[in-house]
Amino acid sequence: MTDTPKRIVVGLSGGVDSSVTAALLKRQGHDLLGVFMQNWEDDNDDEFCSIKEDSRDAIAVADVVGIDIELVNFAAEYKDRVFAYFLAEYQAGRTPNPDVLCNAEIKFKAFLDYALKMGASKIATGHYARTDIGPDGKTRLLRGLDESKDQSYFLYRLSQYQISHALFPLGEMKKTEVRELAAEFGLHNHAKKDSTGICFIGERPFREFLNRYLPKEPGTMRTPEGKAVGEHMGLMYYTLGQRQGLNIGGPGEPWYVAGKDIERNELIVVQGHDHPLLLKDRLEASQLSWLADEAPPLGAYTAKTRYRQQDAACELIAIKDGVAELRFDHAQWAVTPGQSVVLYDGPVCLGGGVIC
Repeated sequence: MTDTPKRIVVGLSGGVDSSVTAALLKRQGHDLLGVFMQNWEDDNDDEFCSIKEDSRDAIAVADVVGIDIELVNFAAEYKDRVFAYFLAEYQAGRTPNPDVLCNAEIKFKAFLDYALKMGASKIATGHYARTDIGPDGKTRLLRGLDESKDQSYFLYRLSQYQISHALFPLGEMKKTEVRELAAEFGLHNHAKKDSTGICFIGERPFREFLNRYLPKEPGTMRTPEGKAVGEHMGLMYYTLGQRQGLNIGGPGEPWYVAGKDIERNELIVVQGHDHPLLLKDRLEASQLSWLADEAPPLGAYTAKTRYRQQDAACELIAIKDGVAELRFDHAQWAVTPGQSVVLYDGPVCLGGGVIC
């Protein structure tokens, strides 16, 4: 934050985090404009779409805070830049993370471009993350202080240009403090539950939703030794480490998804949480993105291979032809192609890539 008032465009989603973000910036005296982004237009009237409720909440918040609000449609950009990739990855048997791409392509590209055209110097969102200026004069992305809410993992694909135009007023706060502030500010949504589900699409029955866009291709579930133990509904519906929904009977330890044979359309399953096929001490990642716009030096760091995971000590041992290779001190569980591995140096998020 700066003491000098600035023209800032804040993304208002209708949720408590972005609402408190706007209220805090208004209290600091900045010239604010709120923007509600509509990024999904298919089946807007079904029971799983909350866009009408969310837009009403955002408008009500803007009224209480005392700022203007605009409703802006980025649905075409979302379909082209995020959803098309999302479907292609599932069709290829991988498990993508649409929130990561949504931040890089919509919230900090389409929205940022719109805000700058409106004369803003910065955009603000309700992410739990922080920024500062490093020794080299570049903007750094830091973890949010609330470890249970830190969202730097989802922001690793931002460029130096994007992160230097971003403000995260909640980065120093805990979620409990944010809800308390929302009540103090008189915001009606102070107790509204956090949104989950696919970025901008919402909480939907996943298999049913995916089947609208991709054809089902049922096949065999088999063990690594080749024994058929069941039928799968389609490889796209399963992810590595998945236990629920396999419907494999018999004695012994629970079954887990350990791999996919794309050519044969077979799902590889194993028994036991710590089966060797579920543990990897190395990975390769492509589609690399570094917040400093250049790769960090090879050496020791920590990394996450999924959002809800403790940091794991690792070594960045090679970057060649756009592929990074990491070696972990201890084997990691269910490292999943299509998910993101994000690299950290202490509190600083360096960037990462897509696990391949």
